[in-house]
Amino acid sequence: MTDKKDHVSTKKARRWLWVGMAVVVVAAWYGWSTYSSSTSSAASTNRAFRAQSVPVRIVEVTPGVVEERLQAVGTAQAFNTVVVRSRVEGEIVKINFKDGEFVRAGTVLAEIDARPFQASLNQAQGQLQQVQAQLTQAKSDLERYLKLEQQQSIAQQQVDTQRALVQQLEGSLTAAAAAVKDAQLQLEYTRIVAPISGRLGLRNLDEGNLISFANTDGLVVITQTQPIAVSFALPETDLQRLLERLHLETELSVYVSNRQNRLISTGSVLAVDNQISLDTGTVRVKASMPNLDNRLFPNQFVGVSVLLATHTGLVIPSEAVQTGSIGTYVYAVDNENKVSIRQVTVGLTNEGKSLITAGLAQGDKVVTEGTDRLREGSIVNPINGTLTGQTGAGATSSPSL
Repeated sequence: MTDKKDHVSTKKARRWLWVGMAVVVVAAWYGWSTYSSSTSSAASTNRAFRAQSVPVRIVEVTPGVVEERLQAVGTAQAFNTVVVRSRVEGEIVKINFKDGEFVRAGTVLAEIDARPFQASLNQAQGQLQQVQAQLTQAKSDLERYLKLEQQQSIAQQQVDTQRALVQQLEGSLTAAAAAVKDAQLQLEYTRIVAPISGRLGLRNLDEGNLISFANTDGLVVITQTQPIAVSFALPETDLQRLLERLHLETELSVYVSNRQNRLISTGSVLAVDNQISLDTGTVRVKASMPNLDNRLFPNQFVGVSVLLATHTGLVIPSEAVQTGSIGTYVYAVDNENKVSIRQVTVGLTNEGKSLITAGLAQGDKVVTEGTDRLREGSIVNPINGTLTGQTGAGATSSPSL
C-alpha cells in the first residue's frame, strides 16, 4: 500500500514538472517573439524616417554686393516759394499765364492799367524840363552879374542872390530827375514779372480785378521745383556714420521712392542740421533732387534711402539665416542632400540679402524655405517653386541636434 502511494506521488510530481517546463518554454517563446517584433518595427520605423526626404528650396552661396543704406521718411520741399504781388495798385488788364505752367524768371505774368502811371511820368518829365529851363536862365543871369561885378556896376548882394538861386534850382533839378525815375519805375511795375523760375499755382485774381501790394494772397504762387529739396530726419545713432561718409566723399547718393516703393528720383545730400532735436532724438537732413521730370511735388511724402557704401563678399538670401540658442546659423546641404547645421557670422543685411563674413564658402548650398522640419542629418529634396506652410526668413526656433 505504501509503494502504491509513493508511485502515485512520483507520477504527480513528474506531471507538474512537465507543466512547469511547458510554461517556461511558452514564456520564453512569447518574450522572444515580442522582442523580435519590436526590434523589427523600430528598425523599420528608423529606415522609413531616414528614407523620407523633406522638400526644401536651396540656393548656392555666391559672391555679391550688399549696399549699406540709411532709410527714412521725408517730405519734398520747394527751394523757393514766392507769392507774386503787385508793387502798385491798379486794374489788371491782361493775364499772360496759364495755371500750373512752368515759367522762367523775368516772364511777364500780368499787366496793370498803365495810363495813370504814364500820366504821372509825363508830369514828372514836364516838371524836370521846367526846372532845367529855369536853371539855364539862372546860370546865364549869374554869368552876366559876375561880369558886371568885375566892372563894379552891380551890387554884391544881387550877385549873391543870383548865385543862391542857381544852387536852389540845381537842387530842384535833382529832385525833378528823381521824380522822373520814380515815375518810370512805377510804370515798369505795371508789368508783373516772375521773380524766380518755377511752377505756377492757381491764380487768385482774374482780369478786371483791382490788385495792390496790400493783397496778401497775391496774384499767384510760384514754387521752384527744379531742383527740389527733400527733407528727412535720421536717428542720432546713424549720425556718425553719415558724417563719416560725408567727410570721405564729395557727395552721398539719395534715392527717393513713392508710397508704392517705386523709385521716382535720385539726388545727393545737401546739408545736415547743426543740432539734434531734444524731442525726437533725430537730426534733420536735406537732399537736393534735379526733378527734371517734375515727378516730385512740394509737400509730397516720400521714402528716402541714403547710400553710404557698397560691400562685396559672399551673399545669401536673408531668409536662409536662422537665429536660435546656438546663435546665428544656416542649414547647409551637402552633395548627398544631407543637412548640417552651420553657425555663420552675418556682416550686413539689406534688401533681402545678407553678407556672410564667416562660416560659409563659395559654392556651399543653404536652405531658404522649409526649415521648420529640418534637423541635423535630415535628408532634403530640393524643389523649385514656393513652399506653403513653411518657416520663412529669420526663424527664431532652436535647431534639433
